[in-house]
This record gives sequence, structure tokens and C-alpha cells, in this order.
Amino acid sequence: MDTNTILSLILGAALAGFVQGLSGFAFSLVSLSVWAWTLDPKLAAVMAVFGGLTGQTIAAVTVRRGFDFARLWPFLLGGLAGIPVGVLLLPLVDANLFKAGLGILLAVWCPIMLFAPHLPPVRFGGRLADSAIGLGGGIMGGFGGFSGVLPTLWCSLRRMDKDVQRSIVQNFNLTMLAATMLGYVLAGNVTREMWPAFAIVAPAMLIPSLLGGKLYIGISDQAFRRIVLTLLTLSGLALLSSSLPRLLGV
Repeated sequence: MDTNTILSLILGAALAGFVQGLSGFAFSLVSLSVWAWTLDPKLAAVMAVFGGLTGQTIAAVTVRRGFDFARLWPFLLGGLAGIPVGVLLLPLVDANLFKAGLGILLAVWCPIMLFAPHLPPVRFGGRLADSAIGLGGGIMGGFGGFSGVLPTLWCSLRRMDKDVQRSIVQNFNLTMLAATMLGYVLAGNVTREMWPAFAIVAPAMLIPSLLGGKLYIGISDQAFRRIVLTLLTLSGLALLSSSLPRLLGV
């Protein structure tokens, strides 16, 4: 493993760890915006899932925001059904095409939500809609650890307060990422050559994750919403900047 790869792993893990500690999600979005330039896509996907799982485990201990199973189970049911689909799609779908599509969604929709704060909250769908969002999150999680994107957007559209949103997204992500990591191991996506990268990512993200969690505790609901939507927008732009040149052959 060369020096540039090691530095890229450290930088991506540290930035993503802080953002995940603060927002409760987005490890994959932030880390892949760094790793997409230097790492093999399959290695980057596995590290994104591993880092996200590590960060959510830390948050489960340090940023506890309850466990409302009545709210959570529809997301979990859909998510667990979607993970095997995402794992199967990982070697089949062009990673740059996927990132470009996700980048467009985030770069267009999140600014609308950010600059139109008085949009009415979404009330329709109930548990069936929650399960559908969970299904999409599970598929995206199996494909590369993006499990928290759709539930986070959905909770924002429903205008949940920050602690309710955090409890849903954090517990959903923890479950999805654990199942995804298991799926990667069983599918043979985790190889011996990846082991040194695990040893770099875990310590690099530890302190930034704790700092992000400390900052989360002191912010208001409105500030949290702005931070989440801004992070999603920037992540979408970063995904587009790393994927479009390759798709267009520039």
C-alpha cells in the first residue's frame, strides 16, 4: 500500500467520522468523495461500510437517543429485504453511474429543502412508505454503505425533531451496516489484501467521531436540519465531480 493510498484512507476516514458523529449518517458519502480519486471501487465500498459501522457503534454508546421500535421496525423490515439486492448489485452496476445518479438527486433536491424551509411536512404513506424508504436504504447500503441517505431525507421531509430523526437513522444504519458487512464477507467481497486498510480506517476515525457526537448534543433542531441538508448537498456535488468526468471520458 503506497503513501498516497494511506493518506487518502486517513483523510477520508477522519472527515467522514466527524460528519457521521455530528449528523448520524453520511460516512459513505463523505469518505467516498475522498476515496473515489485514489482507491479501487470495491475496496472503497468495503471501507465505507466498515467505517460507517464502526462510527455507528461508537455513536450507539456515546450519543444515545432512545430506541422507539414502533417507529423503527418498518424501516428495518424494508432495509433487511433490500440489503441482499444491494450486495448482489455491487459487482454488476457501474459505480460511477450509481454515484452520478445519487449525486444529482442530492444536489438538486436538498437545496430546495434548504432554501424553502416552510414546505409542508409529508404526512402520507404511514408505515408502508417507511418500509419502502427502508427498502431503498437497504439496497443502497448493500451497494456501498449509503443506507442512511433515503431515511434521512424522508425524516427531514416528515419534519421530525433532531433526536427522533437521530434515533431512527442511527439505529437503522447500525443494523443495515452490520448486515451489509456480513453480506460482504459471505459474498467474498472482503479479501486478505484489504486487512491493512481496516487497521488504518478504524483509528483514523475514532477521535473525529467522538468530536462530532459532542457537537451534535449542543445544536438546535433548526441548525441540525440545515447542517444535514448542507452536508447532503455538498456530498452530492462531490459525487458528481468524481463520477461525471469518468462517465464522460474527460
